[in-house]
Amino acid sequence: MIEKKSDQAYMWEEVFSLDRMKRAMTTRILDQIEAMCEGDEPVSPEQISKIIKQEWQRVKEAVRSSPAAKEAFRNYLENTISGEIDRLIEADKSELQSMGVVERNS
Repeated sequence: MIEKKSDQAYMWEEVFSLDRMKRAMTTRILDQIEAMCEGDEPVSPEQISKIIKQEWQRVKEAVRSSPAAKEAFRNYLENTISGEIDRLIEADKSELQSMGVVERNS
């Protein structure tokens, strides 16, 4: 049995830019809605909205778990940690220097 694209996880190539992400989402949403339309019941606006929201959650999860997102989060953490350490050093600099800690400018 062939797995539908809408049931597959997003690949990084589909979510690394907003325009690609929108195209991938649109294709998957259309596939789902078209499959629903093959039945006897019409598709309601509420059903369409629900599918869109579900697909939005799936794409956000794909972005969060991407290598680029992990690297961006690590860079954010490094900058945050560095800034906090700098503030602590500045606040206690004279005390640290009085105990023999030197500042190297290299």
